Amino acid sequence: MLRSLEDKLFEGENRPVDEPSVLEGYKWAFSILQVAFDCYVWADPDNPRFVEIVGPYKKWGGDNADAFYRYAPLDPKRTYRVRGRPGDAVYLSLTVYGGPRDGRYSDRIVATMNDRALDLAPDGTFELILSPQPHEGNWLRLEPDAVCAITRDYLIDPLGQRRADWHIESLDPPPTVLVDDAELARRFRAAATWVQEQATIVPLPLGESNTVDEPYPVPQTTFGWAAGDAAYAMGSFALADDEMLVIEGRSPRCAFWNLCLWNQFLHTYNYDYERVTINGGQVDYQADGSWQIVVAHRDPGVANWVSTQGHDRGRLWFRWFLPEETPARPTTRVERF
Repeated sequence: MLRSLEDKLFEGENRPVDEPSVLEGYKWAFSILQVAFDCYVWADPDNPRFVEIVGPYKKWGGDNADAFYRYAPLDPKRTYRVRGRPGDAVYLSLTVYGGPRDGRYSDRIVATMNDRALDLAPDGTFELILSPQPHEGNWLRLEPDAVCAITRDYLIDPLGQRRADWHIESLDPPPTVLVDDAELARRFRAAATWVQEQATIVPLPLGESNTVDEPYPVPQTTFGWAAGDAAYAMGSFALADDEMLVIEGRSPRCAFWNLCLWNQFLHTYNYDYERVTINGGQVDYQADGSWQIVVAHRDPGVANWVSTQGHDRGRLWFRWFLPEETPARPTTRVERF
């Protein structure tokens, strides 16, 4: 199965256009395998724990430098208590997803709660119950197709600020669980199915160069493990060594927004060395509240530079969480140094 993923690096009309993207494609293949094992082989819905499914060494599915994601499997017949502390997150949420239990991607959001709706205790902590029966306080209903919960917390300064804490426990776990041969085989099949489904999504086509599409509003329905509180816009860049893409726009009032550069496998470049994503708290704004972001291979000596990190072409991805209105379409132009 993994060997078959290699074909995507060299064949097809959407195959990667430069060597850095090809090499990242190899890491992508093993990243999604790692996530598949965490979510389908090791995961225990009878007595779950949150595991991190995205990070600087685990890039896939539209990651970004500002957010942390955790996953826990669920049994819709059980009751779970989630405890946590928001830390410095400007946005956080827990979303329950529903769908098949055989490794195929979730097909709907069962329930979700973000920090705007979450009641905090006097000490700043929170407690949230997930169960099929109603509970007082913070509660999300587990419907019969609920399969997992995913948390999100977004920080303006992910290196210097405090992350949110998340802990989950089953309030009615069985006394013990013995995984037999048939159950382990089922888990391996689910992991294989999930990897194969991820492979159908990528590589992305690059689309029209040096443009940003019309943003689309906060969705009423989602696919997979997408967020339900964000508006998005996708674009593309293709730049020569002496060119820079100037993107200008204005963001509505919102909890958080950012721009990420992605390869065709939906993961960011290495943000340990250069800025390859930028968020609304990091941007230097114009006097009228608008912004100008510059994408280039090297530092053009202006504010809000985002590095292509050696990629000739790539994807642009904007997200706005809880926007007061659908953002206006950013404008683009290519200039020479």
